[in-house]
Amino acid sequence: MNLLKEFYLNDSCSYLKNKNQTTHYKVIENCDETQCLSLIQRGYRRFGKMYFRPICKDCDECKSIKIDVKNFEFSKSDRRVMRKAKDIKSYIQTPSMTKEHLRLFDKYHLYMKDKKGWEHSYVNPQNYYSSFVNGHNGYGYEILYYDQERLIGVDLIDILEDGISSIYFYYDPHYSSYSLGKLSLLYEIEFAKTQKMDWIYLGYYVEDCDSLSYKALYKPYLTLKGRPEEGEDFSWI
Repeated sequence: MNLLKEFYLNDSCSYLKNKNQTTHYKVIENCDETQCLSLIQRGYRRFGKMYFRPICKDCDECKSIKIDVKNFEFSKSDRRVMRKAKDIKSYIQTPSMTKEHLRLFDKYHLYMKDKKGWEHSYVNPQNYYSSFVNGHNGYGYEILYYDQERLIGVDLIDILEDGISSIYFYYDPHYSSYSLGKLSLLYEIEFAKTQKMDWIYLGYYVEDCDSLSYKALYKPYLTLKGRPEEGEDFSWI
């Protein structure tokens, strides 16, 4: 591992009101797939070359969660979502950045500002590249969703040895009736099943956070016990 920088940041909590959070960051140059998986298995998330996880002293509300792919069964509702989107096309490729990406990213976050009160500032191309394109190192991909020639969704993922790490998804709010967020996750699960993978790593589940609590609906799932360090054993229960 080529560790460029390691630091801790104290700030207001991104998920729960009236709480503070402490986040541990590692910036890693040329992190290979084996090292990436080792970090993901221990509760880290990846944005670009940066790996991070909350390590709040007096709070453990952020639970690393992963879906048990082999035992997941698509419900009738899930299949309706997939049937409704039968004319939407998807393509997988290495991460990229175009004017379409940036336009859609801004459109989605303006929508979420109105819908859920998210903070918003217009996307900086350099920041987008650093977070979602740089550092993919052969295992990072994007799944692009199109309605004919129109880009309507971007799903950023890592494809690792034992599963998919779901990084970030954004979409065109004009297509909300297609439940694109749910659709993207169902397609991840379907793809993982065809590749005989075990897990979808979904990041953090926070029971009292509307933007994250939905993850518990995808059963069966496991959550990570504690905050194991690199080199330490880990346990998902």
